[in-house]
Amino acid sequence: MSQKTVLVTGSTDGVGKLVAARFALDGARVLLHGRNPAKGAAVVEEIRAKTGNEALEFVCADCAGLAAVRRMATEVSSRHDHLDILINNAAVGGSPAATLARAEPLAPTGDGAQVTAALAASLEGYELRFAVNYLAGYLLTDLLMPLLARSSSPRVVQVSSSGQAPIDFADLMLTRGQDEMHAYKQSKFAQILFTFELAERLREIAGTAVAIHPADFMNTKMVIEAGYQPTTTAEEGAAAVYWGATDPALAGRPELFFNGVSLGRAKFEQAYDHAARRRLWELSAALVDVPA
Repeated sequence: MSQKTVLVTGSTDGVGKLVAARFALDGARVLLHGRNPAKGAAVVEEIRAKTGNEALEFVCADCAGLAAVRRMATEVSSRHDHLDILINNAAVGGSPAATLARAEPLAPTGDGAQVTAALAASLEGYELRFAVNYLAGYLLTDLLMPLLARSSSPRVVQVSSSGQAPIDFADLMLTRGQDEMHAYKQSKFAQILFTFELAERLREIAGTAVAIHPADFMNTKMVIEAGYQPTTTAEEGAAAVYWGATDPALAGRPELFFNGVSLGRAKFEQAYDHAARRRLWELSAALVDVPA
């Protein structure tokens, strides 16, 4: 890992922090991400002290705003000439508390009619969980593709979930009174469709895309805020994500969704519908204003 460069989003707490620490212990150059600069600096110093790895950096961005995601991609691209592993882990949970815990209140901008009043919105006015959990990772992956293409075997990992809801293309931003948990499940299912489509596109650069449900009800802040009793640990989840990001046996394989380290299957056949995957990809490209 000493020659590898790894970016882990949402890595100042929970599973992301543990995954970043594991890569640091292996000697990789690790880029940690969060939206609180002071916390990010403290986590970098903590991991550096524990691992002795000096090749740690922090990039600050709130994934609830696409402009911030673009700035993060620009910052990473200005510092590095390649990226070996991208782990899209940053997320907002499926409870009102997860929204209220944000550093700043978010309000719709632009066409507010696209957003349900009962659900929080991103800075662009998109449903918050769809924006943070899915769109931000979609855009970041797209913008960092030139760096990934310079790696000999790049890998993109989506930290998804076994909690899934199919994509309603007629109501992508959930304007019909759905709750936070439904929004969370849709965003996590969108990650799976994205992963399966991305895997096909990464073949040109010998890359791999993996979606993974780390573990059931880990003892993370997100799970506790959602009102669930933890049954597994963040350490278990982090070990699964690390495995998904590094196991050479997964290289180049299509339609990879894992429940922990066991090959699983998405809950809805829509994930295996090539037309649906392309449709989501094209809609996402339009939402974030990049070529499809």
